[in-house]
Amino acid sequence: MKFTYHFFYTLSKIVARTFFHFRVIHPERMVESGSLILAMNHQSYFDPPLAGICSKRAVYFLARKTLSSLPFFGRLLPDFNVIPIDRDGKDSSSLKTIIRLLRSGNAVVLFPEGTRSPDGSLQRGHSGIGLIIAKTKAPVLPMRIFGAHEAFPKNSKKIHHHPITVVLGNPIYFNEEELTPVRGQERELYQKLSDRVMKAIAELQLPH
Repeated sequence: MKFTYHFFYTLSKIVARTFFHFRVIHPERMVESGSLILAMNHQSYFDPPLAGICSKRAVYFLARKTLSSLPFFGRLLPDFNVIPIDRDGKDSSSLKTIIRLLRSGNAVVLFPEGTRSPDGSLQRGHSGIGLIIAKTKAPVLPMRIFGAHEAFPKNSKKIHHHPITVVLGNPIYFNEEELTPVRGQERELYQKLSDRVMKAIAELQLPH
């Protein structure tokens, strides 16, 4: 880990555990080497750093390109392994960067739903994650976050000290046949892969 990444990684752990009683269920399921997509539902601005501290290695994140223009913080984004993307999804260079990173054996955090849930409930995943899976053949680790919406809801400026938990699922490995589209039906395959990932996320529950 780069110094800046490690510093904020450690700080995020301390803050999460102190103010949100943060815990990870089934941490042994995390894949700590080789290509990996960390696929998690999206409830809050807290989600990216909390997904990141579930892994012992440095992972990569996506963020709106407009954040790069922020004073001071914008200059630090590369040190946080942040990949800037256009909100409209038309930036092919960002997609190529994600694919290159995964093919090189890195881990990337992706939110299949694309945007934060307005009420904390699961939304349908977009086909984009399916395209990345098909192009890279990277395994997917489904992750489900609970409590982040209550702690910091979308469109809210107030933070609540609510417990947050992330449940890790078993990694999903895809075979060649599953990733090979019928000509002219590529989009359907990508959406099918996304739906499979979201189904795995939905099946994750808090322990009783």
